[in-house]
Amino acid sequence: MVPYISDVLFNEPRGRPNSLIQFGASLSFLCIFVYVWSVGEAGEVPWVLFLIVGTALSGIAESLPKPRRWAAGLLRLTAILVLVCLLAITFLAPDYIIGYWKVAF
Repeated sequence: MVPYISDVLFNEPRGRPNSLIQFGASLSFLCIFVYVWSVGEAGEVPWVLFLIVGTALSGIAESLPKPRRWAAGLLRLTAILVLVCLLAITFLAPDYIIGYWKVAF
């Protein structure tokens, strides 16, 4: 299993179509965050920053030239770690993700 993971992580970047999809996702998340920030409720969605950084790193990894396999692999690994941190925060501190529910009794 370990050689297969290293083959996937450290293979050649896939090029423009995949990087455009990743950058498009990152831009979409950024637009969501900027909109919420402009409304004044950015404190409720800080987890979107993890998605912005994760997809941007993945897009950068896919846009590198073909000989930059190791750099692309490190960027992919960093993107995975950022998104796994978001997943860990979901389980360890769910109030960070879903916000504080204020119920009036």
